[in-house]
Amino acid sequence: MKIALVSAHANPLPVLGDAEEGGQDVHVADLAAALVRSGHDVVVHTRRDSPRSPGVVRTRLGYDVVHVPAGPPSPVHPDELLPHLDEFTRFLRGQWRADPPDVVHAHYWTSGVASVLAANGLDVPVVQTFHSLGTTAQQSGDEAVPEARLSTERLIGREASRVVARCTDEKAQLVRMGVPRVRIAVVAPGVDVERFKPDGPRLNRSLPHRVVTPAAGAADVITAMRSVWDAELVVVGGRAEDVRRLREHAGESGIGDRVRLVGRVPQVALPALARSADVVVCAAADDSGITPLEAMACGVPVVATAATELVADGVTGVVVPPADRRRLVRALRRLLDGPALMDAYGTAGADHARARFSPACVADSAVRVYTGVAGAGTTSVDEPLGTEEPAVVS
Repeated sequence: MKIALVSAHANPLPVLGDAEEGGQDVHVADLAAALVRSGHDVVVHTRRDSPRSPGVVRTRLGYDVVHVPAGPPSPVHPDELLPHLDEFTRFLRGQWRADPPDVVHAHYWTSGVASVLAANGLDVPVVQTFHSLGTTAQQSGDEAVPEARLSTERLIGREASRVVARCTDEKAQLVRMGVPRVRIAVVAPGVDVERFKPDGPRLNRSLPHRVVTPAAGAADVITAMRSVWDAELVVVGGRAEDVRRLREHAGESGIGDRVRLVGRVPQVALPALARSADVVVCAAADDSGITPLEAMACGVPVVATAATELVADGVTGVVVPPADRRRLVRALRRLLDGPALMDAYGTAGADHARARFSPACVADSAVRVYTGVAGAGTTSVDEPLGTEEPAVVS
């Protein structure tokens, strides 16, 4: 199958070089490589954000990366790409008119609008993964979500052949946006289980215990850590303003000396950081991304307030209600005071990640979706795609 992945702002090439990148970069890189290993022909279209970027790069993993000239050859915030999407769309349409793929898989809303418009009239189906929804971000208090994003996401949801949600909570949000339930497939994200694994180096720590958490949702974790006196907290990622706000919160909470805000971490360093933790906490309102999977793959138990389809409560970690500080403290205390329990959850988590969430599993699930839209188009995605595939849930 000839597959075009469109990832306007998230270039998979930095992942190959172990530079700093975000979750979408990793997802696209892993998916592209796994699809190639399965025998598919894969091209990734991403925006040219450097004057040194060549037009086409053939990666060592077998897929091509096409740098689309659209806007300035410099980094642009993902939600500020809209003025440059006409150029991006024209380029894609020219490519696909001359050499149409069997299916297009767009990642994030900017990629989706360009893909839907470029494929219009070419008989090329478009599969859409949003990775994050503007409505969810807005409900979480993000005031920087542009109104154009909200209306465009609704349009893409109605026009795409299939929309891939990462969890059933996201599926429900898509249905509320007006996306027909029958056109939504739920495919969990994946994790590189060859890089993220229990064996390997661990970063040093200064206190008996270490808790690691993403910047999203970290304010609640910082508050809870006031009652977990024998552990340090490492906060990963976040924009400059997020880091400043969290640092102030840690100081006001009286635990500034036990909170380390390390910002963005190179992908190559993430496994050692994860393995250095006793527990990884995922406390964001919408955290169906790869952080809990990376922790589990490294054999580290997870305490989660979301992503309940990724974390098996009482098996690979603990699921607590969102914003319930007391339950969060109890879960942390129970794990940190129970090394045997941590080991049991960690072992189960590593097995769980390898069996269900490897890139190969996710690629197989994606191909089921692609086949449904590229063939007769009659595959129902309101039920699990495949009887044995655990990476797809509906």
